[in-house]
Amino acid sequence: MGHATPKHGSSGTMAAGRLILRRLGSALLTLLLVSVVIFTISALLPGDAAEEALGQSATPEAVTALRHQMGLDQPAHLRYVRWLGGLVTGDLGQSLVASMPVGQVIAGRLPNSLTLAGLTAAVAVPVALAIGILSALYRDTRLDRALNLMTLGMVAVPEFLVATLAVLVFSVTLRWLPSITVVRETMGWAETLRGYAMPVMTLACVTVAQMARMTRAAVIDQLSRPYVEMAVLKGQAPTRVVLVHVLPNAIAPIVNAMALSLSYLLGGAVIVETIFNYPGIASLMVNAVTSRDMPLLQACAMIFCAAYLLLMLAADVCAILANPRLRGR
Repeated sequence: MGHATPKHGSSGTMAAGRLILRRLGSALLTLLLVSVVIFTISALLPGDAAEEALGQSATPEAVTALRHQMGLDQPAHLRYVRWLGGLVTGDLGQSLVASMPVGQVIAGRLPNSLTLAGLTAAVAVPVALAIGILSALYRDTRLDRALNLMTLGMVAVPEFLVATLAVLVFSVTLRWLPSITVVRETMGWAETLRGYAMPVMTLACVTVAQMARMTRAAVIDQLSRPYVEMAVLKGQAPTRVVLVHVLPNAIAPIVNAMALSLSYLLGGAVIVETIFNYPGIASLMVNAVTSRDMPLLQACAMIFCAAYLLLMLAADVCAILANPRLRGR
């Protein structure tokens, strides 16, 4: 009688699938806990939308009546349950200041934020890959040390300082670029590039530096493998070795590095959109804090947290698929 051979590939795929599902469950649980934190912190902010809407000259009776009309006088736990139920069903609530659904307010800004993030990724990813591969190919040389010094400097400089220096140099001194980003549907390519140049450059600085350093580490790890030495002994050029042999094997760690690095766009977007007066989700959230528009503030914060967790989940999935030991658990 023959013996059945174990299907290692199938069992490994199932183990990886279970691990990915656990990561997804952890992400959903984290998002639930984050919703509690966001609701609690926003509730602790001094003042409320009723006081902001009526002004300092309003009588206490008028403020009380408006708070009742807005539902702000209900217990916190009831407001949280109602808000969470709305999130699950896609109802983000009513903006207390704009007097319109929060979803409509966000829908007018979300494409702008996605455009800024997409342009930044389109610039940052190729530049970071080039820097990381060059640094790995010429490691321990002057070029490698110069690139490492440059990326360390880019990581150390915060976004608000990069944005301020960019305005001083390119807008005030040289007068090449506008200091405020204007978004219009009728803008041409040249006007769009000029308007987005400084916000994209500011966001790309830290992202490029972190992605390049992680790419360098992933490529160097592959360069030490036996198959690379065999390809070099066969007389293949270093560029061909990297492009044909190293990059396909290092693609999963590099994608993992990209997901981790692009998550930093979310924090930098708040600063960049505020400094350049960019009409995106981050500046909308800052305005919601000023006006105490809690439903709008909570919805914007949840969007940022969900996007961050989604990128972290993508990084975890890439790590699981790239590591045979994780797949075999």
